[in-house]
Amino acid sequence: MQLADIVTERIQRVTQAPKVALHEPRLDGNELAYVRDCVESGWVSSVGSYVDRFERELAAFVGAAHAVVVSNGTSGLHLALQLVGVKPGDEVLVPALSFVATANAVSHCGAHPHFVDSTAATLGLCVESLSSYLGDIAELRDGQCFNRNSGRRLAAVVPMHTFGHPVDMPALQELAARWSLPIVEDAAESLGSWIGERHTGNFGHCAMLSFNGNKIVTTGGGGAIVTNDPTLAKRAKHLTTTAKLPHAWAFQHDEVAYNYRMPNLNAALGCAQLERIDGFLEAKRELTQRYLAAFADVPEVELFVERPGTRANYWLQTLILSPQAAAQRDQILAATNGAGQMTRPVWELLTRLPMYRDCASMPTPVAADLAARIVNLPSSPQLVTDLAA
Repeated sequence: MQLADIVTERIQRVTQAPKVALHEPRLDGNELAYVRDCVESGWVSSVGSYVDRFERELAAFVGAAHAVVVSNGTSGLHLALQLVGVKPGDEVLVPALSFVATANAVSHCGAHPHFVDSTAATLGLCVESLSSYLGDIAELRDGQCFNRNSGRRLAAVVPMHTFGHPVDMPALQELAARWSLPIVEDAAESLGSWIGERHTGNFGHCAMLSFNGNKIVTTGGGGAIVTNDPTLAKRAKHLTTTAKLPHAWAFQHDEVAYNYRMPNLNAALGCAQLERIDGFLEAKRELTQRYLAAFADVPEVELFVERPGTRANYWLQTLILSPQAAAQRDQILAATNGAGQMTRPVWELLTRLPMYRDCASMPTPVAADLAARIVNLPSSPQLVTDLAA
C-alpha cells in the first residue's frame, strides 16, 4: 500500500466520516442567544456590553492585565507593532515560516520584514540561530539595534506560535533584552497554549490573538491585542477607535488612527465561545491521542506533539513526514483531499512570495525543510465530541 493510501486510511479511522473539513467552529452553545440579544437590543455595532465583557474575560483567561478586541488579527498585529514604536523604514524580525499576515502587518507599518529561520523543536522562530545571526549583522547604537548591512533600525522581533506550539520565549526574552528588541507575539494560533504556568502572549510588550472562523475560539472575524502595560492598552483602545476624544456629542480626533473596532455582534459570539474553551481544548488533546495511536506503526510519519514544559492547544494537528517521505507530500495531499479528508501543506515560505523575495533574510534551511514535510490534518474539536456521543 502506498504511503498516501495509508495516511488517508488512518485519518478516516480517526474521523469516521466520509467528508471532514480541516477545522470547523462549534457553535452550539450560547452563540445564538447572545447574538439575538444584540439584535433585539439594537447594540450590533462597535459599542456594547459584549465588547466590554469579551475583553474582560479574554484578559482573565490568558492572564493578561488588558485586552483590546479588534476587527481581525492582521489589524491587531499592525497596531501592536506601532504600539512598540515600529516606524516606516525600520526592519522587523519575523519567521520565514509563518502565515503571510505576519509579514503584511510589518509592511502596513511602512517597515521591512527581515526573515529568520525556524527550529524543528517548536516549528517556530529559532532563538539559537537568531542569536548567532544578530552577532554577525547587528549593532547597538544609543540603546537601539541596527542592521549593519542595511543601516536600518531593527525595531522589533515577532515570534509566531506555530499551530499553537509555543516558541522558546524565556530564551527569546533574554536575547531580545541583550539587543534592545521589543517583542510582539503573534499569538494568533495559540489561545489556550502555555509555557509553564504562563499563557502565550505574556512574554513580550504585547501580543495579538486571532478569532477567525477556523481558530480555537471564533468571533466570525476578529482579533485582540493583549498586554500587561496599561499605557499600551490605553493607546491601543484610542487608536482602534479613530482617536476620538470622549465627548457627549462632538467629534474631535487628535491624531491619524484606525477604525479597527470589533462589533458587539462578533464579541457576543466570542463570549459564548470562551465559555466552552476548556472543552474545546480537552477535545483537541484527545484528538491528538487518537492520531498518535492511528499513526504509531507508520514509520514514515510522526505527529508533532508539545515539548516538555509547555502545553499546546493543538490548534491544527501536524504530521511531519520523514525526510525520505518528503517527496510524497503532494501525493498525500491529493489522496486525502480526494477522499474527503481535508488536509493542507504549511504556508509557502514568506521569502518565496513575490513581494518579499528581496527582503533581508538569514539562511532558512530548517524552515525550508519543515515546509516540505508538514501536512496538517483535520482538527475540529467536534470530531472527538461526535465520536464520544
